[in-house]
Amino acid sequence: MNTIQLARYVIGLTWVYHGIFPKLLQIAPLEQAMTGSLGFSDDITYLLVKTAGIAEVIFGLIFICCYRLKVVQLLNIIGLIGLLLFAAIMTPFVLLEAFNPVTTNVPLIVLSYYLLKQQDCRDGKENL
Repeated sequence: MNTIQLARYVIGLTWVYHGIFPKLLQIAPLEQAMTGSLGFSDDITYLLVKTAGIAEVIFGLIFICCYRLKVVQLLNIIGLIGLLLFAAIMTPFVLLEAFNPVTTNVPLIVLSYYLLKQQDCRDGKENL
């Protein structure tokens, strides 16, 4: 497996994992706390977490299938930055935890940037 394919699956499957395990199978307390910080009722918070889980699984699968599309790569980077900022603003205490949005999102953003640049290089070679 080459580096581009490795990046494709690491990024895509990370979205799928984060959608399934801490949101769909069982809501992790941290997910509940972060989403609950929006101020909605418990029922609405529950629905938001479940909806986010479904969206993350769908996006992860889209990323795996459509990773060559620049718009998908950019949406990925924007989404990761947005989620990191959301966590930092709404629940800054999570940034002090051992495994937190910084240790997850920043490496994925860097890997995504690498994938984007590799795609740009390939597109440039194809246009020659």
